[in-house]
Amino acid sequence: MDELVATLTELDRDRAIRCIVLAGNERAFAAGADIGELARSSAIELYYQRRVERWDAIRSLWTPLVAAVSGFCLGGGCELAMSCDLIVASETAQFGQPETSLGIIPGAGGTQRLTRVVGKGLAMDMILSGRRLTAPEALAAGLVSRVVAREAWLAEAKRVAREIATKGPVASRLAKESVNRAYETTLQAGLEAERRALYLAFASEDAHEGLAAFIEKRDPEFKGR
Repeated sequence: MDELVATLTELDRDRAIRCIVLAGNERAFAAGADIGELARSSAIELYYQRRVERWDAIRSLWTPLVAAVSGFCLGGGCELAMSCDLIVASETAQFGQPETSLGIIPGAGGTQRLTRVVGKGLAMDMILSGRRLTAPEALAAGLVSRVVAREAWLAEAKRVAREIATKGPVASRLAKESVNRAYETTLQAGLEAERRALYLAFASEDAHEGLAAFIEKRDPEFKGR
């Protein structure tokens, strides 16, 4: 996780990069923590290791982050995917929070983010009973954005990322921030933040370029300024 956060942070600082895809392999996006390592750890060791804060660092990235999920996406892996901005899932994907079967609970946002996304009833079912969601179920619940054939999961995630990368980077970052605000705060506070973000976006060079390009019937050339 340290290496992942360091890499993502480095990419996030590169203004030429306008979207990032985070993927595992065909069998699994991530199947969660190393259970043997957890079993050997004390509560104080876990506290000082600050493991779960890595997910917060990922959530705070400016650059849009697409999770490409195939196969198992369980425990900390599911929490990692939820820390991304959208999830493109293979039809083989399975999502779950099985921690209570080990006598522990989700600790990297699983009880909070999952509940906000899929609702209390389904989150309780997944966390308390260990129910796994199939890709279609996750799509219906709002956990994933798109479900594609097993052979297309990574290609589709990259295609979506390329599409995002064609948009104004200042606008994309402000829009991401505003959507996250809606997810985290009251409606009135979110509306006020959205209006401030709109004015900031409108003040950018990208906004003037985008509007001019539309009027002139040409593709915009965004500079991220």
